[in-house]
Amino acid sequence: MTPLAWPAVRLGQVLRQVSDGHRVDAEREYPNFGIYSFGRGLFRKTPISGTTTSARTLFRVRRGQFIYSRLFAFEGAYGVVSNEFDGSFVSSEYPTFETEATRLIPEYLAFYFRVPAVWKRVARGAVGLGDRRRRVQPEQLLGHELPLPPLPEQYRIVAQLEQVFAKARELRQLRHEATLEMRRILLGSFARITKDAPRRPMSVVAPIVRRPVDVDEVSQYPELGIRSFGHGTFHKPALAGIDVGGKKLYEIHPGDLVFSNVFAWEGAVAVVQAGDEGRFGSHRFITCVPRDEMTTAPFLCFYFLTAEGLAQLDKASPGGAGRNRTLGLEALRSISVPVPPISAQRRFDHLQGLTKELAKEQLSADRQREALEAASLARVFAQE
Repeated sequence: MTPLAWPAVRLGQVLRQVSDGHRVDAEREYPNFGIYSFGRGLFRKTPISGTTTSARTLFRVRRGQFIYSRLFAFEGAYGVVSNEFDGSFVSSEYPTFETEATRLIPEYLAFYFRVPAVWKRVARGAVGLGDRRRRVQPEQLLGHELPLPPLPEQYRIVAQLEQVFAKARELRQLRHEATLEMRRILLGSFARITKDAPRRPMSVVAPIVRRPVDVDEVSQYPELGIRSFGHGTFHKPALAGIDVGGKKLYEIHPGDLVFSNVFAWEGAVAVVQAGDEGRFGSHRFITCVPRDEMTTAPFLCFYFLTAEGLAQLDKASPGGAGRNRTLGLEALRSISVPVPPISAQRRFDHLQGLTKELAKEQLSADRQREALEAASLARVFAQE
């Protein structure tokens, strides 16, 4: 029997909603979990404290039950309770179901709900303002029809898909371990060349340079953004000159070391790349230009993303939380950075470049594996 020949069965015919409610005891802690979006299963969370939770009732779940998040169902927050989470507790926001064992196995359903078209179909008509307020109710789920092959075929499909996804998990784990090892090598090399290096203030080695723009109302100004946690630059839409208003714009050049003055404390630091040429930034972007004979932008960027460098930026960004924490210009100029010989810095930058190329290759391989997973699901659930 082919996928197109499988009968379409309403989930309400093969799923039964269950509810094992327990009144909260202030003296207890309740093992808890969350559900990843995009059909990626369950993850462990901090236990729910009976003392601090506002819930009066929590619901115990059992191995093999199908479960989802009302609030994040629209983006694939579905899963099956594994042995690891058997006996855990969740709130009423996580409807739970048992399958009709003679017709449907939970693992087949879990793979089926990894298909994006399925979540979107179930979520149609969800009530709420904005995506993250659109709760999917159990009756929507139970009214959905899925292609249902005989049990032996379900077992065969699950075994086949588990092989594909297990191999992908293994390769992702290897990539994660390789990434950690690359980071360890870089940190070791950095520690060696900076151990006895002299220190100089940023005002000396990489002074702040501002390049104000005389805004023309009829021109377009493509903006640059900086991701936090050392994830580099990104491109924002162009800003029309007529819309700039009182906002000040500055030129940003390739090779600049650039900081976001509101998120520097969480690693919003980057080196401007060749592909960023012609981009602009507001007054919230601080550009520093390294002196060629003293230091390099990639070396300084690496320093500011180490624990010590982040601590320096944190100290130089006083205030409350988030946008109330602003990196001060004078504070940045005063930060003292290690300045080993320029030849050693350039060798280190070459090593950084090699590790980044390897990371790109690994990311490309990850995307290919994700495409293989998606193609495998598409072949099985051809009706979607």
